Amino acid sequence: MLAISEPFSSDWLAYDRNQLHNFQWWRMLTAHFLHTNITHLLLNITGLTLLWALHGHYFKMACYISQFFVLCLGTSIGLYLFAEQMQWYVGLSGVLHGLFVIGAYLDIQNQFKTGWIMLLGVWLKVTHEQIYGASEEVAKLIAAHVAIDAHLFGTLTGSIIILYYIGIKKLRT
Repeated sequence: MLAISEPFSSDWLAYDRNQLHNFQWWRMLTAHFLHTNITHLLLNITGLTLLWALHGHYFKMACYISQFFVLCLGTSIGLYLFAEQMQWYVGLSGVLHGLFVIGAYLDIQNQFKTGWIMLLGVWLKVTHEQIYGASEEVAKLIAAHVAIDAHLFGTLTGSIIILYYIGIKKLRT
């Protein structure tokens, strides 16, 4: 839907550091619903669909949607505060990383040892990207630089959500 209204949608909805300085804070949410091209959109929709297929049974829709929006905000706030070089961003990859972390934690809570492998794997991937950079093949597919810092801040936000879950669980016991 938003792709149809390009370039208007990117002009008004993309994460744009200069516009955030002008108090256009809605961009912290809306940027995650835009994509650089159809391949980028399809990759993100596929990732979201696969994560739902893998972990969707753990969630009530309201909880999933609220976590989705917290991940949008956490990713964008992380970019704004700690990645000053990031001037412009669109996409869902940071949120997807956070959803992956939360799903892995819920697997662990349900005694699936693969949850630990998934949690370790996503952190190793993000660490690898921070040290060595992103895949050039993916950058070509999406016709943009891969926002590895969005992956980092999405993963961190997902981990903070996990810590919240752990804290709530400890309070209840």
